[in-house]
Amino acid sequence: MSTIIDAKGKPCPTPVILAKQAMAAGEHSFTVLVDNTTAVENLKRLAGNQGFGAAVTQGEGVFSVAFTRTGCAARGGAGRAVPHACEEAVSAPLPAPGGDWAVFVGRDIIGDGDRELGANLMRMFFYTLAQGEDKPGAVLFMNAGVRLPTLDEQIPAHLKSLADAGVEILVCGTCLSFYGLTDQLQVGTVSNMYDIVTRMQRAAKVVSL
Repeated sequence: MSTIIDAKGKPCPTPVILAKQAMAAGEHSFTVLVDNTTAVENLKRLAGNQGFGAAVTQGEGVFSVAFTRTGCAARGGAGRAVPHACEEAVSAPLPAPGGDWAVFVGRDIIGDGDRELGANLMRMFFYTLAQGEDKPGAVLFMNAGVRLPTLDEQIPAHLKSLADAGVEILVCGTCLSFYGLTDQLQVGTVSNMYDIVTRMQRAAKVVSL
């Protein structure tokens, strides 16, 4: 019997992550339930890239995306597959992370538009980061970014998952003090400019949000 994954109402990229987890667990056949066409398209693209077929059915506002392993991941131009590489494409482990890197967070939203959207995008980012294979060596918080490991309802849990995986979480102590948040830090180490700059210099790359 095919496994059913209920991802209705879950924001992007949660349906894709749940599907990838099912693949990683060795599922050859499973169905993901979603309630929007964007999720359907993302799931179909994932299926094609990972050697699965995806059959979509719709009923009463719910889309059922049925994954079935075909053993042939799409590669090359025009969606051509490489038959001899199919099994390897499906079963091979993800590539090793590309060296130490760090995330610098200097604000509490992503982008310059609507604040609610920006806050949700930031939560999605840390959820995706915590669920992914290639984790950074450090996450560095300064200025308004220190509101995330203190006040946000979701991000501290994602940061705890990262910390449990060995990711260093450094939070600017001066910034915490400025915003009156020193006693509200939920995860991470109270740090300083010298340590944060040193950690950035050690990283092969720094991604700024």
